[in-house]
Amino acid sequence: MAKFEKAVIIRSKTRLDLITEQYNTVSQAKFVIEKQRENIQEQTAFLDEEKQHSWQENRKKRKQDKGSGEIADFVDEHAQYNQILEAIQNIVAKHLKIKVVENTFLPSFIFSENDLIIVIGQDGLVANTAKYTNQLSIMAVNPDASRFDGVLLPFTLQTFERTFLQVLQNRCKYQMVTMAEVVLNDGQRLLAFNDFFIGTVSHTSARYLITFNDQTETHSSSGIIVSTGVGATGWLSSLFNMANGIHRIFGVAQALACPAPRLPWDSESLTFVVREPFVSKTSEASLCAGVITSENSLIIESLMAKTGIIFSDGLEADKLKFNTGSIARIGIAKEKAKLVLPT
Repeated sequence: MAKFEKAVIIRSKTRLDLITEQYNTVSQAKFVIEKQRENIQEQTAFLDEEKQHSWQENRKKRKQDKGSGEIADFVDEHAQYNQILEAIQNIVAKHLKIKVVENTFLPSFIFSENDLIIVIGQDGLVANTAKYTNQLSIMAVNPDASRFDGVLLPFTLQTFERTFLQVLQNRCKYQMVTMAEVVLNDGQRLLAFNDFFIGTVSHTSARYLITFNDQTETHSSSGIIVSTGVGATGWLSSLFNMANGIHRIFGVAQALACPAPRLPWDSESLTFVVREPFVSKTSEASLCAGVITSENSLIIESLMAKTGIIFSDGLEADKLKFNTGSIARIGIAKEKAKLVLPT
C-alpha cells in the first residue's frame, strides 16, 4: 500500500469566478445580467395583463431558488464552496503537504504515486480527474448537498475526516471503476470515465463505417454513445428513455420494458448505442447497439471530411479529431479509477 506524502486537492471555478472573469467585477456582472432580465420583461409585453402578471410572479419565486442564476445565488454558492475547500485544507494540512490544482490543469499535471487525490466539486469533476490519476486513491467531497446530487461524491465535510484518517492508515474501502479507451490508428489515445461521443461537432450527420462482432455497416447518424457502467445512469439512460417513449406512443399499447442497463461500476464491459441512424441508399441501421467486452472491440472508421470528433465525458477539452482516414478502436481501458468509500 502507498504511503501518502502529499494531498492533491482538485477544485473547479465557481459560477461567480467565471462571470467575474467575463465581466471583470461582480458589480458589472450584476448590472449586465439585470439589464438582460429587463429586456426579457419588455419582450413579454405582448402577453395579456393576466399572463404577464403570472410570468412575473413565477420569475420572483424563482429568484429564491438555488440554481436560479441570480447574482445572489452565485455569491451564496461561491461562499459555500470556498468555505468547504478551506475546511478540508485545514483538516488535511495536519497530516500531509497540500497542492491545490484547478481542473483545467489536469491534462498537464504530473501526479506522484504517493499522492492522495481529493476532489471538491460536482460529479463531473470526479470523472474528469479519474482519467489522469492512474489508479491513485480519490476521495470525492460534495461541497453543497443542497445543490449537487453527488452520485460520485460520497463525502461531506462532516464525514470526511474520519475516513481520511482511515485512508492514511490503509484501513479504508475502495470502489474500482472500469473506464473506456479509444485508440486511433495514428496512436492517439483518450480515456472516458462515463462515456464517449463519436460524431460531428455540429448538428449534421456523422458518417462512418462501424464494425462489431464481424459485422460492418455504413452509417449516417447523430453519432454513437459508448458508456461505462458508472456512466449508464447518464447519457445512455436518456437514449433508452427516448426509445421507450417513442415505443409507448407509436408502438404497442404497453411501454417497452427496456430500461437502461445498470452494470456494476467495475464491470468489464461497455455499452454502445447508435443515435438516430438513417437508412438510405448508402447507409444502414441494423447494427445499432451492443456490449463491448475484452473479447470484442468496437471499430469505427471516419467518413467525415473535417467535422468528425470524439468527446470524452462531455468535455470539449477532452477530444480527438476524427476525420477521413482515422480509425478508432474502442474498448476497455487497462487503467481503473479507485474511489474511496465511506466506512
